[in-house]
Amino acid sequence: MASNANTYSPDRVSPPGASLKRALVALEMSQTELAAKLGKTDKYVSELINGKAFISPEVAIHLERVLGTPASYWNNRENTYREWLARQKAAEELSAQTEWAARFPLKPMAGLGWIDRKAKGADLVAALLEFFGIATPREWDALWGGRLPQVAFRQSKSYDVDQYALSAWLRFGELEAQRIDCKDFDRDLFLKALHSARSLTIEDPEVFQGALVQLCSDAGVALVFAPDLPKTRVHAAVRWASPKKALIQLGLRYKTDDHLWFSFFHEAAHILRHGKKLVFLENGLSDAAETEADRVAAEMLVPRAQYEAFAAGGVFSKAGIRSFAEDIGIAPGIVVGRLQHDGKLPFTHCNELKRHFEWANATG
Repeated sequence: MASNANTYSPDRVSPPGASLKRALVALEMSQTELAAKLGKTDKYVSELINGKAFISPEVAIHLERVLGTPASYWNNRENTYREWLARQKAAEELSAQTEWAARFPLKPMAGLGWIDRKAKGADLVAALLEFFGIATPREWDALWGGRLPQVAFRQSKSYDVDQYALSAWLRFGELEAQRIDCKDFDRDLFLKALHSARSLTIEDPEVFQGALVQLCSDAGVALVFAPDLPKTRVHAAVRWASPKKALIQLGLRYKTDDHLWFSFFHEAAHILRHGKKLVFLENGLSDAAETEADRVAAEMLVPRAQYEAFAAGGVFSKAGIRSFAEDIGIAPGIVVGRLQHDGKLPFTHCNELKRHFEWANATG
């Protein structure tokens, strides 16, 4: 994700006045003579040569008439020089922001290719600004500091969250979502996609990842599988990338099938039930909205009537769980997770039925 663009950035650019001085020497013309032919003062010509005065488009045309050098040449020399000066000033400003850059999990971000691992100092600050798509660290403070965008997300509340790491994780989701070609959001199509997604729970990641992304994109939802960053404590996140495109970002913090699939259906429930104006609070949405999303996700994965009939027995063997899971067309690890969550099965029991994933490609 780090930029691979080859940008020409010379260490030094001479002012266009240096070229003007060489032209005068070649024509054996004095600065005073040039001033007279341009209708300018000697002081102005001296400032042009020393880079203190701008070569305006009008002056460039006049130089073309007097010296025979195209106006485009003078305009390009002036623009190149002024851009170089601006970049020098910007580099000095960025060099003063290295403390801001150091707050991010730079090594993991570089390892994932989000920023250039070789960037240092001002270049590192510039790499972060490019990643976030902002002009200066001030914009990061305005957009991310002290709050987060309107995003509901499942995360661990057991530990403090590093907001710099979390903002980078969420930004990764935004960038990946931009690459996913989605149709306009269609609620009915998304419901059908979720029904189809249940059957994918028995598949390996190399099968279900791409299929699930396609199912979602056809319904107007960008699905991003995102690698973990230290101290984000994130399971998943959901927000609207645009009025016609929702975004579900699944973290790979927990790599068992029950956690992953429940997180996906939980975020899907937010899209279906809580509209396009998700209001961010300190720990996600309101308790009522979170509870509703949990309930909807649980019932989508394991229909209530079938679950209650199965759970009524009170004794659960591995063989029984496998058989029930097969009957309802879902992975047995999800059934185990549901039983454990509801207190019907100890967290130490039947974990062998959960599948542990190894992720070769985070984004699918």
